[in-house]
Amino acid sequence: MNSANIISKVLGVIERVGNKLPHPATLFAMFAVLIIFLSGIASVFNITALHPGTGEVVKPFNLFSQEGFHMIMEKMVVNFTSFAPLGTVLTALLGIGIAEASGLMSTSLRLLVISAPKKLLTFAIVFAGILSNTASEVGYVVLVPLGGMIFLAVGRHPIAGIAAAFAGVSGGYSANLLLGTIDPLLAGLSEEAARIIDSTYVVNPAANYYFMFVSTFFISIIGTWVTEKVVVPRLGDYKGDAKPEEIRSITDSEKRGLKFTVVAFVVLVIILLWSAVPINEGFWQNVPLSGFLRDPETGGLLRSPFMSGIVAIIFLVAGILGVVYGIGAKTLKNDNDVIKGMGKSMSTLGTYIVLVFFAAQFVAYFNWTNLGLIFAIQGAELITSIGMGRIALLVSLVLVSAFINLVIGSASAKWAIMAPVFIPMFMLLGYSPEFTQLAYRVGDSVTNIIAPMMSYFAMIVAFMEKYDKKAGIGTIIATMLPYSIVFLVTWLLMLIAWTIIGVPIGPGAPLFFEL
Repeated sequence: MNSANIISKVLGVIERVGNKLPHPATLFAMFAVLIIFLSGIASVFNITALHPGTGEVVKPFNLFSQEGFHMIMEKMVVNFTSFAPLGTVLTALLGIGIAEASGLMSTSLRLLVISAPKKLLTFAIVFAGILSNTASEVGYVVLVPLGGMIFLAVGRHPIAGIAAAFAGVSGGYSANLLLGTIDPLLAGLSEEAARIIDSTYVVNPAANYYFMFVSTFFISIIGTWVTEKVVVPRLGDYKGDAKPEEIRSITDSEKRGLKFTVVAFVVLVIILLWSAVPINEGFWQNVPLSGFLRDPETGGLLRSPFMSGIVAIIFLVAGILGVVYGIGAKTLKNDNDVIKGMGKSMSTLGTYIVLVFFAAQFVAYFNWTNLGLIFAIQGAELITSIGMGRIALLVSLVLVSAFINLVIGSASAKWAIMAPVFIPMFMLLGYSPEFTQLAYRVGDSVTNIIAPMMSYFAMIVAFMEKYDKKAGIGTIIATMLPYSIVFLVTWLLMLIAWTIIGVPIGPGAPLFFEL
């Protein structure tokens, strides 16, 4: 039995197991009910832990009681509406929706790819895939099929082009030069979990930005290498029936829209710099309102309205650029088109909002019962007694995240489950919430491209079938597995190096935490 058959059989088992799992929203509802019963059991058996920071005895709160049921009923709405990730995601997507509706996102990605020199074509596709993460699913829908079209047009195997784009869009999910909607979402979940240990802890959406920025170039180079040295030779020459399609060039109206956008972007960058520069320093001390988004008390930037308002900035920048492009390209006729674009982005979030409702209840129950804190303290004591070092602990979290990603596709759903357990535990072991979140993101990214539960997996198979009628799940796994392995090794080495060097992973985001 060759390796492709073995991979196909293993994937078949994973797919069958994954398909038998309930919907993530149902899972959260079940977990919430489970927490209620566990809190009762923990109270009966008086399961406690000694808080290493305060020295106080942490006792479980029994939700399976009259007082507990009263709290559940009275706080249900508040749990939902105050759940940190909900508002951030909805707000950011309103702006992204305008940019998508105007055509700005798809035109920009197409321009980036078709304008690249032939020798840099593969790199450009992987790189564009990584950048497309800012706009949520745009990369899957636009860039992945475009990768196949481009490779076929230049006489190369189209499945290799699909693989390169898919590797960037999905495998490179934890790299980017820009912040996207996933950043405030995960930061909100991390902040909720961190407050189990420190009730005042704040995780800003740019917490992993430095690592993401550096990763963009590493993953682009590595993705290009795997495509050229592994995937292309394995696929060989294309002998299918598909004919090259003409890649639509940028039209005059789209060029005009892009020119308008560039001017608007420059203006916005100047305004943002004006809002963030140090107050009363050098030239800027004579500029009115300079640094107006810095902390008014300290003058600092890390804990300033600028950093805490990243979501608002994403909304405003994406929305303004989308409108400006739409005016220039004449794709937006009036305000109704703008509102429809925003509405369309919201219409795709129905299931997500349902999921958030149950996830919010689960997280709230977990916090109320103190079970997360108790498990974290006892887990930290267990790991400490085993003597597992920080590097081994870090690698373990990445591998656990990568494995769970094979059966649960949603990044936010997994982190909502894992964060309340792992963030407090790792805080007690000396890791910051931001670094724990980063380790999770790395594991979550590297198996995206081989995970059947990933929501766009079936669509990728369909793209491949266009060029190879025999293509199936085994084809996509055999094609994408080299990327998954190499990305995992590369990112683990980067994490280890970052740990040894000890530099921050983002603005105001240290590697380690002290009680």
